[in-house]
Amino acid sequence: MPLDTSTYDLALLRVDGRRWNELRRLHGQIRTQAAADGSSYLEMGNTKVMCVVTGPSEDAIKRRGMSASGSTASGGSNAADVAVSIVVGGFSSVDRKRRARNDKRIQELQATIAKALAANLHVHLYPRSTIGVSLHVLSQDGSLLAALINAATLALVDAGVPMTDYLVACTAGSTSTHSAGDEGADPLVDLNTQEEQELPFLTIATLGATDKVAILVCETRVQVSRLEGMMASAADACKGVRQFLDQVVREKGHKMVTEGAVEKGASMAMDIDV
Repeated sequence: MPLDTSTYDLALLRVDGRRWNELRRLHGQIRTQAAADGSSYLEMGNTKVMCVVTGPSEDAIKRRGMSASGSTASGGSNAADVAVSIVVGGFSSVDRKRRARNDKRIQELQATIAKALAANLHVHLYPRSTIGVSLHVLSQDGSLLAALINAATLALVDAGVPMTDYLVACTAGSTSTHSAGDEGADPLVDLNTQEEQELPFLTIATLGATDKVAILVCETRVQVSRLEGMMASAADACKGVRQFLDQVVREKGHKMVTEGAVEKGASMAMDIDV
C-alpha cells in the first residue's frame, strides 16, 4: 500500500505519530561487551545496531613491511587504518534477505563510514596500527547508515580512541516526491522504512554540535529547491542526537564512578565538549 503523503503538514502527525521535526525513540548503551576494547548498542526507533571496536593494535602485515589493502580500510601510511565491517542479519528486515559480505551495498556503507571515521579520529597518534570497527545490524526500520555511524561513535568513545568530536548522523526527507513538483513541500527528519520507500531523502553526518558536514549521502532524486531545507533540518536533528550520545557517555561514566570502577577525578574523565 503506497504511503499517503497528502496529510503531511507541519501541524499534523506522521504515520507513526511524530511531528515533522521529531526523532524516534533513542536508546543507547556502551561497554556492552566486556571482552572488547569498546562496544555499544544503539536503537533508533526499530533500527537496532550493535558495534564492537578492537584496537588500536599493531598490524601484523605492516610489521613485516607489507602494505595492507582493502576498500573498507581508510588511513595513511603514517597513521592507523580504520577497518570497518558490517554484518546484516538475515532476520533484520521483513523480507529476510541475507546479504553477503561482498554485497555492493554493504561495501559502499563500509567505505563511507571508514573514510568519515578516519577523518574524525586522531589516527596519526597510532602509526602502523589498525582500528577495527565491527557493526552488526539486528533490525532495520530506516536510517540505517545514520544508526551505524552513531553506534560506531559510541563504541569508539568507549574504546578511548581520541577524536575531534562526536560524529553524529540523521536522515531528512521531503513530503513530496520529485515528480510531484511541489515547491511548498515540508521537510521530515529521522525517516522510517515506509517513508524512505516513498519519499526522497538524504543522510547527513556532522561533527558535534557544529554544522560542519562530514558525510552527505543522497541516493534519491530530489529537487534542488528542497535540498537546502532538508540539509538544515537534518543538521538540527544531528544536534539532538549529539546530546543523546553525550548523555549516554556521561551516565555510564557517572555509574562507573559510583560503583568504584574509576576513581573520581581520574584522567580518563575528560570533557570533550567543543
